[in-house]
Amino acid sequence: MCKQVCAVWEVSLSDGLHRIEFEHGTTTGKRVVYVNGQEVLRRDWMFKLVGSEQFSFGVPQSRAEIRIAAVGGFSYEYSLHVNGLTLQKFTQNRTKTTQTWDLGLDRDRYRIVLERNTMDVWCNGHKMDAEFVEDGTQTRFFMGQREFCLRAEQGKKSITYCLLLDGQRIHHT
Repeated sequence: MCKQVCAVWEVSLSDGLHRIEFEHGTTTGKRVVYVNGQEVLRRDWMFKLVGSEQFSFGVPQSRAEIRIAAVGGFSYEYSLHVNGLTLQKFTQNRTKTTQTWDLGLDRDRYRIVLERNTMDVWCNGHKMDAEFVEDGTQTRFFMGQREFCLRAEQGKKSITYCLLLDGQRIHHT
C-alpha cells in the first residue's frame, strides 16, 4: 500500500539525523507519523481534521508535536515543534549548544556531536564516556581501528573544543 505523505521534516539530534514524515487523510482524518521510515503513530478515522499529534523520537527522547491547521477550503498547513519550540527555533538553539564533525574516512562515516551544555559526546549515535584531565576535559574513544579524542581547552577568553583523529586535529563542520 502506498503512503500519501503530505509533510516531511529533517531533525538533527545528537544521535543523528531523523526524517519525520506525516500522512494526513483529508477526508478520513487518518494520521500516520513515520520516523526514519518506521511508523511511530497511527490514528484512523479521526472526525476532527485539524489539531495536533504528539510523539517522541531520538536518543535521548525528544518530544515532538505536529500541528495541523486549516488554511481555507480543504487545504491544510503542517508545522513541527520539537521540545516545545518551532523546528526553526529548535534548530537555531541546537546550533548554539552543539558542535558537530561529519567525517568520511575511507569507506567509514563518523558523526561526532559535542553537547556543550552537558559536555556529552556522541559518535554515530552512541554516547561516549568522558574523562577529566588537569587542563580541561577530554573524551577519548575508539571506533574500529581509529582513535578519537575530543578536548575542551581553556583559551584566553573562552573554552575551545578540538577533535583529534589518530593525534591529528580535525576542523568541525
